[in-house]
Amino acid sequence: MKRGTLRVSVIIPTKNEGEAIGRVLAGLPSDLVSEVIVVDCNSTDGTPDIAARMGARVIREPRRGYGQACLTGLASTSAPDIVVFLDGDYSDRPAELPFLLAPIIEGRADITVGSRLAGPRAAGALPWHSVFGNRLAAGLITLLYGIKISDLGPFRAARPDVLRALALEEATYGWAVEMILKGAIRGFRIVEVPVSYYPRIGKSKISGTFRGTIGAAWFIFSLIARYYFSRRSAQARQSA
Repeated sequence: MKRGTLRVSVIIPTKNEGEAIGRVLAGLPSDLVSEVIVVDCNSTDGTPDIAARMGARVIREPRRGYGQACLTGLASTSAPDIVVFLDGDYSDRPAELPFLLAPIIEGRADITVGSRLAGPRAAGALPWHSVFGNRLAAGLITLLYGIKISDLGPFRAARPDVLRALALEEATYGWAVEMILKGAIRGFRIVEVPVSYYPRIGKSKISGTFRGTIGAAWFIFSLIARYYFSRRSAQARQSA
């Protein structure tokens, strides 16, 4: 891939990110990004209006779910070379986008994942249970799937043909781990990149609530187990 002619689509799922979305959009490197798609789920704080004024293409997605928003955004991209997924709360820094793109541009990766646990992290940016859960999930993935990762961070990039081949379908919290698991099973190159992480602006929909934390943990660990045992069953059938 040649950087000068590269088309990069950035997808940002939002729900009531009015305090942060302006900073997120302003921080994106304009020389690298071809289009920005904000997929909004029923915001009541003016998030879509702010995003539209700043030049983003806003798509309303009334169906709930982080994965649903990402899938809707992906289906709306305009023939990109790389697709980037970024949260709208300004916890990840958009200016670090080149770190995610570099391994793909250089032909070393098909998917890149920003690790909040491998890079500098501001105090209080991730609550202890999020750090523990991410380390545990990443450790299980490393053990069971053979790819070394430390985090399931939401700041990530991938080639669109790879995303199509993975046929992602999880509409909720499990979408992010589904990408990694299916990518590992299909043999795609997944490269982790250290990124900095800061306290989000506004209240978290996942780690900031008991229900969100339990829901995320359930989807993540159940998917890790489901895909592992499905693969083992398929391998056993092939050997029989």
